[in-house]
Order: sequence, then structure tokens, then C-alpha cells
Amino acid sequence: MKRFLTYLVIALAAILTLASCNEAKRKKALLPNISGKAGEVIVVIDKGLWEGAVGTVLRDTLTADCPFLPQREPLYNLVDVAPSGFNNMFQIHRNIILVNINSSVTEPGVVIRKDVWAAPQCVININAADPESAVTIIKENSQKIITTLEQVERDRVIANTRKYQERALVPATEEVIGGSPCYPSGYQLKMKTSDFVWITYAPQGTQQSILAFKYPVVEGENMMSRESLIKNINAMLQKNVPGMFENTYMTIAPVITPSVKYMDYKGHAFAEIRGLWDVHNDYMGGPFAAHAFYSQDGKDMIVLLAFVYAPKYDKRQYLRQVESILYSFEWAKSENDDTK
Repeated sequence: MKRFLTYLVIALAAILTLASCNEAKRKKALLPNISGKAGEVIVVIDKGLWEGAVGTVLRDTLTADCPFLPQREPLYNLVDVAPSGFNNMFQIHRNIILVNINSSVTEPGVVIRKDVWAAPQCVININAADPESAVTIIKENSQKIITTLEQVERDRVIANTRKYQERALVPATEEVIGGSPCYPSGYQLKMKTSDFVWITYAPQGTQQSILAFKYPVVEGENMMSRESLIKNINAMLQKNVPGMFENTYMTIAPVITPSVKYMDYKGHAFAEIRGLWDVHNDYMGGPFAAHAFYSQDGKDMIVLLAFVYAPKYDKRQYLRQVESILYSFEWAKSENDDTK
């Protein structure tokens, strides 16, 4: 009897959880689609606060220079809106920051909400009792705010890519590195060898590309060190990405040292490399971002490198789009995998 009651409680809990999930999905399905441009944030704030210290610290946080771009571009474009003007048109925007400063606030801090008035939407509430506290809260949570916005922008790209993907490109990448990201519609295979794949989207005037390649792990060498990563990536670029003229080839630009950050995204550990690329003995260049990680058997290093060439345009959004694709990487399923 006791065992039966335990099973009954578990079954009821599962049913309630499923019902709750289904209700959440139904509510989300009824929401309108988001509006606004990628990289844009609505800040709902009183004019006096926007022009004072609170507005200054928000601008310093959200419009700081986007790192590793050839020209200065802000992380985000901000549009300030007074609370009285925050109507239906603004409520369906993709990214919203609500600044609530009131002496009645009892739980100051930053609260992240999703899909409040539209989907897929990110709403960030900043609650404080007074302007001085608000400044402190924003400074203490600046990285949280930036990371949240980066993640939701990335998730939107990935979701759209999975919906409209070039599935035919996946097997070509899997043959070389044992897995593949999802490629958006319009991307094409430019080159493929036994250890290198070049996938590109190149409408007139711009190019967004992903290079997927591997090279052997060398015993005794720290393959994840900055020096090893840069050395080996440069060797692969020189070998596989020629320039337009003789003795020209793609390389990591030496003018600025790339950043290397060790990350774990949904159980997938990798080194993130950011920097600028250029063409040796030529004048082409632009930003890049790469993920480097070990193959499943540990014998090779795998690199996914996203780069942009857009000499006539701002490059922030182009890089965010193509870099987001890297985060959709999945290992190929083997015949023994349970796909049921």
C-alpha cells in the first residue's frame, strides 16, 4: 500500500508538471512575435534618471565598445522611453530593461523575465529604493545583464537557424570533425579536404564564413594554451585559406593579441578565441571568434572558426550572427545511439 501511494504521488506530480509545461507553451504560442532590431535594447526610465548617474552607468555598461572589431561599435544600441510612453508598441520589443526606483521597493536587485509581452522576449527589471542604490546594483550586476542579453540574442539566431537550416551541409562537416553546427539557409560549401571544411554565406559586399578543421594532439604540448592555439590555427589558415594573390593567405592579425577564455556551454567545454584576422601581404581583414576543443577520442583538436568580411559595413551584428552558429554544434550520432 505504501509503495502504491508513493507511485501515485510521483504520477500525480508528473501529470501536474506536464500540465504546467503545456500551459506555458500555450501561453507563449498566443504571444505576438517580438519587434525591434537585433542588438537593440529599450530602456524604460524616467528622464531625470536617464540624464543622471543611473543613466550614465547604464550607458557605460551597455554601450561600451564591442571588443575585437576593426572600428568602434557599441555592444548595444539603446532607446530610452519614459514610463508614461511605454505603450503596446514598445512592450513587444525583443529586449527591455525596466528601471524601477521607488522608496517602496523591498527587494532590490535585478530580475530576469522571459516572454512577458511577446516571444522570444527578454525583460530585465532593475529594482532599487533610490538612485544611489540603483547605480550600485547596476555595477554589481553589469556582467549578468550583458551575459543575459548575449545569450538571448544568440538563442534567437540558433532557433531561427534550426527552423531554416541547410541540412545538406551537416554531413560534410561531420565527415571531417565528427560533428557539426546547424547552418542557416543560404550558406554553401566552399571547400572540403580530409581535415578542413569551409562553409560560407557571401551575398554581394559581405562574407560570413565558418571554418571547421582538426589537427593532431601533440604529446607533451599544452594544446589549450594561447600559444599552441594561435600557432596551430595560423598553420591551418595558411595551408587552406589563400588570398587573392601569390604568397597571400589568411592569418590571425598580430596587431592585437587575441583573447582566450575557457568556457562550458551546456556541458560542452571549449576555449573561446577572439581577435582580428587579416591577409598576409594584403589589406583584407575583419573580426573572428573561434571555439577549440578536443575530439571525442582525444586524438585531435577541433576548431570552429567564424569570421566576417564586410569592408563597407559595421560588423557587430554580422559577427554575432555567424558566431552564434558555433553554439549549435553537436557531435554526430553513431549507429549505436538510441534515437527512439
